[in-house]
Amino acid sequence: MSYLVYIAIFGTAAVVFLWLRDARIFWRTGLPGYRKAAYWGVLYGALALLGLQIARYVTDFEILGLGLILAAIYLQTNREKEKVWKNEDTLTRFLGSVPINRTNKK
Repeated sequence: MSYLVYIAIFGTAAVVFLWLRDARIFWRTGLPGYRKAAYWGVLYGALALLGLQIARYVTDFEILGLGLILAAIYLQTNREKEKVWKNEDTLTRFLGSVPINRTNKK
């Protein structure tokens, strides 16, 4: 097992973390940009997991697996979303903590 597999594991964990953070922000605010980001995050997470499987089990194509993971990270962070933070610190933004203010309560 190459050191590139550990990089692939870290990248996949980052994609899944970003997806869960977007889902948490959508759950707390109800903003449509984060709803789309959370939905697309499922597909990007699947793409990252596919890249991880290629990097882990197909030893000649580790770079292809890392490329898929990088594509998933790029696509996930490139999505247009609303601004939800004003003067919060880094840890608050990292964890996705926003005040609960759902605009579309049912």
